[in-house]
Amino acid sequence: MHRISTALALSVATLATGFFLGACSETPTKPDTTANSPGSATPAANSTTAASSAKGLKIGSLLPTTGDLASIGQQMVGSVPLLVDTVNACGGVNGEPVTLVAVDDQTDPKAGAAGMTKLATLDKVAGVVGSFASSVSTAAISVATPNKVMLVSPGSTSPVFTQKAQKGDFKGFWARTAPPDTYQALALAQLAKKKGFKRVSTVVINNDYGVGFEKAFVETFEKLGGTIVNKDKPIRYDPKAQTFDTEAGAAFAGKPDAVLAVLYAETGSLFLKAAYQQGLTKGVQILLTDGVKAPTFPDQVGKGSDGKYILSGAIGTVPGSDGKALESFNKLWKEKKGGSPGEYAPQAWDAAALLVLAAQAAKENSGVGIASKIREVAAGTGTEVTDVCEGLKLLKEGKTINYQGASGNVDVDANGDVVGVYDVWTVGDDGKIKVIDKVSPK
Repeated sequence: MHRISTALALSVATLATGFFLGACSETPTKPDTTANSPGSATPAANSTTAASSAKGLKIGSLLPTTGDLASIGQQMVGSVPLLVDTVNACGGVNGEPVTLVAVDDQTDPKAGAAGMTKLATLDKVAGVVGSFASSVSTAAISVATPNKVMLVSPGSTSPVFTQKAQKGDFKGFWARTAPPDTYQALALAQLAKKKGFKRVSTVVINNDYGVGFEKAFVETFEKLGGTIVNKDKPIRYDPKAQTFDTEAGAAFAGKPDAVLAVLYAETGSLFLKAAYQQGLTKGVQILLTDGVKAPTFPDQVGKGSDGKYILSGAIGTVPGSDGKALESFNKLWKEKKGGSPGEYAPQAWDAAALLVLAAQAAKENSGVGIASKIREVAAGTGTEVTDVCEGLKLLKEGKTINYQGASGNVDVDANGDVVGVYDVWTVGDDGKIKVIDKVSPK
């Protein structure tokens, strides 16, 4: 995806203002409302967990509850209001309640740019949790940076962000709580090697996420002695495509041992179904990634003529969570929402936590203040804390902290990156996704 300029984003936002003001106007809601629960979000849904205060910290969320990544977005969207409610219950930030404005980015860069523009210029938030899709975050950060809004993504994993951060493009207003795909690609390449696959083909969604992952995987797998069957003719499909017969035929050509498919759920299910219907998947291992790890995905792909799930036996990787705060986060989620949090919910919680902790450390509710302190509270030499309220208390006393998150230690480096572990998952004969192992990139 080409980067969307601020001018274009403003134009999009102007056209969309009527829609956003109608759907996103600030209205207080009670904690744990249906609108904040995974699976029930609406386009451009808004929630504020406290009445807006001119003095108080205001943050936004820009996550996909509709579009190609809705199945994952709806699992994670509840984390941010849960964090805000928790913080407000223990006194807020800088002596005032925190206000949250939530926007659905629709898994679309244009909608994301418009939503980010609204958050930055109309709502005047200091920080934003988002986005999830790398292509949407690319659009959003081009708006966030000139407006001095701190953007912390819980799931945009493209290596492109590291490269741009190294060049100084983001001026410190970017971080993420999920590790870049250079690490996941390494983990998956090592897994493929361990499984004995020597010849692998690739097919990816043609955006920052897909192409970045593909390049990292190809480089790593070749270093491990493997062969990329279609290296000279990479298969990159249009994110807006609806038919995939040609792409499926090309991806499975050349008798690969396995096919690495870096997909989003909605379009990815159509691709895999097309490959099965052409008889291409038989005897070929399907390797998947985090973009499709959702409980609904095997059903989206469907069953074959024999009644078995098409995805049965597929394996994949996804950023895992092993942070010191994970147990307490899971307990809180169960108490407030019931059940267990979904994919990337811990990363979203940590992203919001870093925003509020950094604002308190800076003693100001601004994007500049957050950007100046976010790495200090995430990876500093201060007291280790897993509880956000404890962290806020220590910061109010003038002490320094090192926040240990639910997803991991969230040690944000100079490029806004963290290093994490990865869960290895598979699809059973019953269509259920199960985590079967963990891998750490080495």
